[in-house]
Amino acid sequence: MVTRVSGLDEFAAMVGESLGYSEYHRVTQEQINLFAAATGDHQWIHEDVERAAAGPFGGTIAHGYLTLSLLPVLLAEVVRVDGVAMGVNYGTNKVRFVSPVPVDSEVRAGATLASVEPFEGGAQVVLDVVVEMRDAPKPACVAQVIYRYYV
Repeated sequence: MVTRVSGLDEFAAMVGESLGYSEYHRVTQEQINLFAAATGDHQWIHEDVERAAAGPFGGTIAHGYLTLSLLPVLLAEVVRVDGVAMGVNYGTNKVRFVSPVPVDSEVRAGATLASVEPFEGGAQVVLDVVVEMRDAPKPACVAQVIYRYYV
C-alpha cells in the first residue's frame, strides 16, 4: 500500500517513520541479461546458466547494481509525494549488497524516512531502504538514497 504524502511539510513531520513496503517483484534471467547488455558487465556468474549452476551460488545471480536500480520502481509502490512539481533521484549516501539475489528470487523494498532538509525551491529527502528477498534470512541490499523534490 502506497503511503501518500501531501506536500513537503507533511513529509517533514514523518521523519523517523516507516513508509511501508512494496509488493514483491521477481528478478528474471531476462532482466539480468538485459542489465548485463546495458552495462557491459557480462561476468559469468550473471549470464552463464550452466557454469553458474556449478558455482558458489548454485545458479546465476543478479548484479548488485541491478538490485539497486530496481529502487525507483519498488519505491514508487512505497511512497508518493503529492503537491510537488517534480522529484529527482539525487544519489546515495551508502549502499551495501548484503546477500546475492539468485535468479527468480522475489524482492521487495521497505523504506524509513531518515531526513527532510529544505532548500530553496524544495526539499532533500533521505530514505533508509532495505531490499528483502522472500523467505531469506538476510536482506539483499541496504541503502540510504536521496531524492530532491521541487515545488
